[in-house]
Amino acid sequence: MFYDTSDLRSDELVLVLRSKSEGSPEKGLLPAYCFDIRLQDDRLIGRCDLRIGHNEKSRIIGNVGYGIFPAYRGRHYGAKACELIFKQARKHAMEYLLISCDAENAASARTCELVGGRLVEIADLPTDSEAYAHGKRKVRVYRVEL
Repeated sequence: MFYDTSDLRSDELVLVLRSKSEGSPEKGLLPAYCFDIRLQDDRLIGRCDLRIGHNEKSRIIGNVGYGIFPAYRGRHYGAKACELIFKQARKHAMEYLLISCDAENAASARTCELVGGRLVEIADLPTDSEAYAHGKRKVRVYRVEL
């Protein structure tokens, strides 16, 4: 079941629903929301997603993904978008979320910390993951209590 997303806005940002995915338990895929991150003036500044639930795959890739376009980085938009995503996760009665980032990405690690993430592990990426195929080997996994 998916919930309304029209309230995912702040004074600066609006999360605009792009798509929903039912997930695929046999493939380890969780139900998910995908959003555009937009400024109040409708400029697209990035994208984010929320995966509902927990499984072995989400332990490494996390429940939340986000990316801010280079021209808009350095303004904490990633953290602000995460705060809006947390609101949606609470509707699903999730008690915590996992967020992971490349072990070498200090800016993304800082975003995870800004939103209250507690580092739980530095994990090896599975060899069949997309990130592994792009040369990444480790991720920092953070837990955010909701």
